[in-house]
Formats: sequence, C-alpha cells, structure tokens
Amino acid sequence: MRLRALLETDALGLRLLGGQDELDRTVRGVMTTDLRDPSRYLSGGELVLTGLAWRRDASDSEPFVRILAGAGVAGLAAGEAELGDIPADLVEACVQHRLPLFAVNETVAFATITEHVVRQVSGERAGDLAAVVDRHRRLMTSGPAGGGPEVVLDLLTSDLDLRAWVLSPTGRQIAGAGAPLPGPLGAALAGHHLAATRTGRRGPYRAAVAGSTYSLFPIRNAGRGAVPAARDVRESVLSDWLLAVEADASDWPAARLDLLQGVTQLIAVERDRRDAARTVRRRLAQEVLELVQAGAAPAEIAARLRVAAPVLLPGLGVAPQWQVVVARVDWTAAGTAGGAGAPGDIAGGPVAQALLEEILVDPAVSGPDSADRIAVAHTGEEAIALVPLPAVPSPLPETVGGPTDNADHNDPADKAAAPGTTEAPAAQDPALHADALLAAVREPLSAGLADDGRLTLGVSAAVHSAEGLRGALEEARHARRVAAARPGRVCAAGHHELASHVLLLPFVPDDVRRAFTARLLDPLRDYDRRHRAELIETLEAFLDCDGSWTRCAARLHLHVNTLRYRVGRIEQLTGRDLSRLEDKLDFFLALRMS
Repeated sequence: MRLRALLETDALGLRLLGGQDELDRTVRGVMTTDLRDPSRYLSGGELVLTGLAWRRDASDSEPFVRILAGAGVAGLAAGEAELGDIPADLVEACVQHRLPLFAVNETVAFATITEHVVRQVSGERAGDLAAVVDRHRRLMTSGPAGGGPEVVLDLLTSDLDLRAWVLSPTGRQIAGAGAPLPGPLGAALAGHHLAATRTGRRGPYRAAVAGSTYSLFPIRNAGRGAVPAARDVRESVLSDWLLAVEADASDWPAARLDLLQGVTQLIAVERDRRDAARTVRRRLAQEVLELVQAGAAPAEIAARLRVAAPVLLPGLGVAPQWQVVVARVDWTAAGTAGGAGAPGDIAGGPVAQALLEEILVDPAVSGPDSADRIAVAHTGEEAIALVPLPAVPSPLPETVGGPTDNADHNDPADKAAAPGTTEAPAAQDPALHADALLAAVREPLSAGLADDGRLTLGVSAAVHSAEGLRGALEEARHARRVAAARPGRVCAAGHHELASHVLLLPFVPDDVRRAFTARLLDPLRDYDRRHRAELIETLEAFLDCDGSWTRCAARLHLHVNTLRYRVGRIEQLTGRDLSRLEDKLDFFLALRMS
C-alpha cells in the first residue's frame, strides 16, 4: 500500500507535516520504536511509529531522522500524546532528508495504525478473497451485472491500493480503474511483456518505465473449459492480453501473488467470451472473401454485404464503404526459449487473424468490445480484414478552378483534401492509413516478433460497392508485398504507394540493382573520394529541385556557375545528359536503389 492511502483513511487520525511529494512511497510493514538508533531492526519500506521518548533536545532530531532515511523507511509518524505539537526541529530534519512526516492524533493508538497497515499489506484478508469470489460469480453470470474486467480492477484499487490496467499486445487499454494509462506508456509496457514472454521467462515480469515500477502478469485461462495452451509461444504471444500493476511484485507474499493470478483468470474468462463472440464476424468475413476470390457476381457479393453490414455497423442506417487490409506473419528461425517448433509448424493465418483484429481497433478506443466492427478471415498464411467505413460526408462546393485533373475521385481520402477544393477536416476521413497503423503498433510488436518473426501489412483504398472489392483485395495484397520487400520487423504499405516507382523497385533482382547503380554512381563516388567534390549531393539536390538551376544553387549555397560546373562534371564522368528526361529518370532510380 502507499502512504497516500494512510493519509486518506480518516480513522487513523494522521496529519501530514512534510513530504507531500513522497506520498507514493510503498509501505511494506510497520514498526513502533523509541530507540535512538533503531537501524538494526529496520529492513526498508516500514512506516515507523514513535512517541518521541528518544528526544531529549533539538539536536537529537537530525541524527534520528538520518538513521531512518538511510535505512530506507517509507515514512515517520510521531505521536502527539507526549509532547503535544510535533517539534519544529523534527519537521525540519524530515524535510532535509525527504522523509514524509505525519502527526498522530493523541486519540489514536499506535496499535490501531499497526493493525490497519498489517491487514492491508498482508493481502490475506478474508474480505478480499470473499470479494474476489463474489466478483467471479457475477462475472460468470449473463447480463450487465458482471461488469467486465473493471469490477475486478476496482477491487484491487479500493481494497489493496493497487492501480492496474488490462492491456492488449499493442498496449491499447482494454480496462482500467481510475485514470487511463497514457498510450506511449501502454505501448512500452506491452513491449516489455512481449519481449519477456519470447525469452521464456515466467511471469509476473518486472518493468521499470517512466520512473515507475510495474509488474506484468500474463492473462491466460488455465481453468476448466479453457482453450488448450499453444504448443509454441509464437502461436499466441501476439494476441495475449496482459495485466499491468503499478507495483513491484518481486517481494510479495505468496497469498497476494495467488490473488493476482486469480484476477488474471477472471479476466481470461472474459477474454474467451469475447473471442467466442467474434465467431459470427469471422464467418461473415470468410463468406464474403470466398465469394470475392471465386469471382462471384457483384450482385451476389452485394447481397452478402447487406447481411454483414448490420452486424458490423450496428445502428448506422447508411451503406458503408469498405477497405481491405491484408496481413501476414512469417517466422524465419526455430524460435527462442519460449518456442518449441520450426516455423513451418506454426499456422500463420490464425496468428495474423488474431493480431489483425487487434491492430485495426482505434488505439484511442478502450474496452474489450471495441473491435465489434472488425471482421477478419484467413486463407493460407494470410489474414484478410473487411473493414466497413461510415459514409464520408459530401465535400463542400468546389472553389473556382475545381479539382486538379489527376485527383483520384474514387478515394475518399483524396477527395477530402483535393487541390482546389475546400479542405475537409482530417477528422472526417474515416479511412485507414498504413503509416498510422504502423506507428501505433511497431514498437511493441517488434518486441514480440524478436529476431525470428516479421509482420507485413497492406492497405487498400476505400471502395463504394461490391464491384470494387476484388480490386481492393488485390491492391492490399500488392501493397503487402511492397511492405515485405522493406527491412524491419513490422512493415506496412498503402495503396498510394502502388502508383509510383516504389512498387517496382523492391522486385528488381539484387544483382541487377547493384550493376545499375554501380554503372551510374560509382564514377561519381570515386571522384568525390579523391576530390571531395560532393557530386552525389549535388545530383540529389538538382533532381529534387526538378532541374532548376536557381533553386538548386540556393539550396546548396552555391553560385549558379559553380553548380553548372559540377553538373557538367557529372555528365562528363557518366556520359549522360541531365537535360534529357530519360537520363534524369535513370539517375533518380539509381539513387533510390543505392
């Protein structure tokens, strides 16, 4: 428990005299003493109670407080029964050594405080266990009375003074008591949990993040009716929830650890119930996917979508748009300490399916049911998500001049901000974007993939009808292959990248790439090494400035004549002409492939 909890308990009669900034210290025990030097009896973390019988004059306070601070006690509580007001020299000494100081009202016995602290710290109160059993019974009943994971977390906070959160493998908060956990902190804790799980360590795991210590408990249902445990940790590591508790559980008594393990079991039951509820959405996605891949008539696919829409978009009376997201998880080694099988023994489709269901949830949305509108199927090693989008509001009237000729009017993201139109607020664009998905999940999932796993994602443009789904599926698959050609454990690509050279470059054989870049750039690199002429830098700037002599010279802080000399040297060394479009394009591609 924390000192703050003692101060907030009116029955203890404590009044804070100093140490407001130290009230989050953890109390691990209590000791009553009037010895001048009680250090031999202190092990750290105690609340020390004293009647001040050791104090003969003002000079005694500082040595006594120094001894307590050196022993690492949590705080000092001094009784007012003997001397009345607490001496100012004691208050000053506690401020000097940053030791929280409380005054104990003369009507409160030290035994009352001791009993309260021992009861709270032990974690063995019958009332706590009875409350857990009651929550368990309520959680297992149908209807809203169960309350979900929050009722168990509320119990931890109110009765044991433990702040706790249920997190997804990406760090998204699923449940919590009190203030929400900041997103970056949740992602960091999830990364610690995934990394520890991959090494085969036994939970709870200890993590120090942002100046605080957390204990991370895996959430797995080991009771009757539980799903059989995975043969290989890699089959479940990317989809398991975790319980993050703001405390160091390394020195907890067995009874308290057992209590927390029981809490994870209750939450695991809730998780299993949620997974069972996803069966309908998965089946709908599988049926639509099979129709699309089989080349079914658009009318047949549209009929299936009309059945799916009320399930995936409850309460919305408008026909949605759809996006397709394709994911694949690949394992390239025999696994770490937590794994047992070879990559071929792990079915990648189900792993990617469970992971994609989590990734596509808005990270700003909390709660176990926030994925109710995500339908994911899997075929072979791929997972394919059918994501419904609310209709995009009609754009405001165009300004004079209208949109540019190359605007993609089939893409709502482009329509919202087409050049020449009144720009719609970003919040009105409901479409998924590959870079946003990547930013939200890359850090924690990279820890779970460790050195032998890769996650690649491809995102299609939004389509407005059943006729566009087949193209959207192929678009998402092509984008995923582009992502797979990039380095990194977690990579994603969107449909925007399929209309540029980025689509082509990853598929050029390595030997061809090396030969092409060497033929064009090696002469310039050799010259730069010998003369420090910065020809490569000049070439990049010249192409970035679209061949404008003035803008390029200004960017490089050169006189135009100096720039002309450098470009002439580039043309002389390579035999190319930078006034020709073909040669500019070759240089551009060589720089991108190098």
